[in-house]
Formats: sequence, structure tokens, C-alpha cells
Amino acid sequence: MKNGLSPSRVVFVLISVMVFSLGASAASISSHAVNRLAKPKSSSVTENSRAQRHISHVRHTGRLVRASVRSTSVSRMTAGHAVVRRARVRRYYGERFSMSSFAQDQTLGDVAAGEDPVVRQAAIDALGNMNGTVVAIDPATGRILAMVNQKLALSAGATPCSTIKVPVALAALSENLINKDTKVPLSGGWGLTLTEALAHSNNAYFEAVGRKLGFEKYSYYAHQFGLGELAGWNVRGEHRGTFPSEPLAENLGGVGKMCSFGESISMTPLQLGAIVSAIANGGTLFYLQHPETPEEQLDFQPKVKRHLDIGPLVPQISAGMAGAVQYGTARSLRVNFSEEQVLGKTGTCSNNAGTRYGWFASYANTSVGRIVVVIFLEGGRPTFGPKAAELAGHLYRNLYEHNFFSARAALTPAKASTAASQ
Repeated sequence: MKNGLSPSRVVFVLISVMVFSLGASAASISSHAVNRLAKPKSSSVTENSRAQRHISHVRHTGRLVRASVRSTSVSRMTAGHAVVRRARVRRYYGERFSMSSFAQDQTLGDVAAGEDPVVRQAAIDALGNMNGTVVAIDPATGRILAMVNQKLALSAGATPCSTIKVPVALAALSENLINKDTKVPLSGGWGLTLTEALAHSNNAYFEAVGRKLGFEKYSYYAHQFGLGELAGWNVRGEHRGTFPSEPLAENLGGVGKMCSFGESISMTPLQLGAIVSAIANGGTLFYLQHPETPEEQLDFQPKVKRHLDIGPLVPQISAGMAGAVQYGTARSLRVNFSEEQVLGKTGTCSNNAGTRYGWFASYANTSVGRIVVVIFLEGGRPTFGPKAAELAGHLYRNLYEHNFFSARAALTPAKASTAASQ
């Protein structure tokens, strides 16, 4: 036929139509495969190297940050093209610290001629280059055996952080609000005993106990234990710290925050040492005395400030303080010393102005006598309560290796008898 298609052209047209149809079908399958592969079953996301470096920086920086970064990962490779997934990483927060945790010449200006040389050297070695102070006390007399970095030890003090839980526990026990086995119900339907709360430094527990105790009773017992007043007798340069006359505002946490963190309170290392000494000796709050010469050391006579009715309560609070060292927040102490029982309490907080505090107050309960050790650190990120506990372990280890406890065996009972007669 003249106007018709030749057989060869018909075949060409049919082949073209088939190829076009197959191409369209293949394109449809390929698109479907891309969509399906773009939604893999796994929901895990792996940050790329840049995102990982940024997150690591955020975690370790001292700046106050609020980081929100996107991470990118390649899920699959399809037809030579990467299928990219993006996910938002959670926000990280940090604090800015302006004070260093390390220092030199901490002993510069110390008056140490009347101190126990073995205890002083052990304290200096334990503190090392940390920015802080160490105060060691004989709880049977109130004599300060060593005071390293006296300028800081005698300063206006700092927020007591979680060490305030010790006098709060004594106040609540005195008022029969709790005993060591009373479970205080907390949110979520669970509760803790006093022993557990002290060992693990649980804030919610002491906030609840503090609210039940109330500011008036809390203030009464705080002053009985010596907060807001001089702890020493004629100790040159000592400050009295502060205890407020009114409770913390409710929108700032109220009395609960005061009892869990010591918010709005300024406590000195000497005041904390006097409180722990009273626990260690069964209830006598001594004036702390710091002999400045060998003659003053020889003429030393204990001076009682007041007797606290806490003797029957000491076993109840001791269980929690022992637990802190055995398995709680102060267990780092046992890395360096485990030969004798040590009871203590840590504290960590910051002043929102670039300084973090690390407290540890303790006493070694040996068969030949007791010694109270308070370590107070201030600085940045490396400063915290468990670090202070670790340093205390070094101090006790030093004393133990210099036979300090055995050397005092014949002296301690006589001193205790003298103290009781004052």
C-alpha cells in the first residue's frame, strides 16, 4: 500500500512503544524503592563526625550553653545517591566556672607552731594542689590539730550544700518526726529511710522532712548546733557565717530547699567541724581552740560551749553517715583507706557566680580514739563532694601509716575525762 506503513516501520513503532512502557514501569519501581528505603525500620541515628565533636564540646565546656544541633547520617545508597536522614539532638546545659580548682601556696600565712606536726603534714599531703582547706579536730577536747589554708578556713564560709542534711536529721530526730527506719513517702509512690537518704544524699527526702519540721524549729536547732555564731574560742580572724532570720521565699524553694541544700545559709569549716565533733563525742559542743605556740599546746584546756541532747540519736544518724562511706556518695574515700571505720557526709553545689563547692565532713571511729576531718574545696568542674572524700581518704591513710591512731591510745581517754569535767 502506497500510503500505509511498511512492515519494517510497523515493527520499529511496536518496539519503541514497548521500550517506553518498560522504562516508565522501571521508573515507577525505582521511585517506590527510594521511598521505601528512605524509611528504614531502624530508628537509630548516628551523628556525623562534626556533630559528635560539637556534642563532646558542649558536654565538657564550662560555658552556659543551650545547644540544639542537627545530626546527619547516610541511611542507604540507592542508584548511586545517598538517602539522607536528619534528626534533632537533645539539648545540653552546662555551667560557667570562673574559679580554678587548683592553687599554690595554700599554706602561706598559716600559724602552725602549736599544731600536731603529723596531722598537719598528712593534711598538706592530702590536699595537694587542690584549692581548699583542711581542718582536723580532736572531738574529745575541741582542739584543732591542724588547719591548712587558714585564710579560707576562717573566712565567712559558704553554702553548706548537702552537709546541712546532718543537722537537719538531728533536728527531725529530736522532734520525733522520724527515726532511722521511718520511710518518708516521695513522689512516684516510693520512699526512703533516713539511713538511705543520708547515704545517697537524697534531696527530695530532706525537702519533705524540712517542710514538716518548719522554719521555726529548724532555726532553733541550727543555732543550738552553732550555726550563725563563732565556733572557736579566741581564734584570730574567724567569721561567724550567717543563718537567716526568715525562711527562704517559697518561689525559691522555701524551707525545703534550706534543709536539702543549705540555701541562704553560710557555714564555715569550723562550724561544721564542731557539729561533727559533737556527734563523734556523744553530744558535747566544744569551743574549737587553735594553739598557736608549743606553750599554748601544753597549756591547752577544753572549753564547753553547750551540751546537746543528742546522745541517744547518734546511733541513728551514724548508720547513714557510715553508709555514705561504705556504699554512698563518699565511697571514693575507701579507694585510699579502709582499715578503720569512717563516717561522713558529702556536699556539692555552686553559688551561681562561677564557683562550685565541695564539702566532706567525717570522723574516724577507731578503737583508740576519734579524729574529725573537714575538707572544703572551691573551684570549677573538678571540685565536688566525692573529691573531698577522696582527699580525706588520703589523709586517713597518711595518719594510719604514721601510727597516729595507735600513738594516741594512752592520751585520748585522759583527754576525754578532762573534757567531761569542764
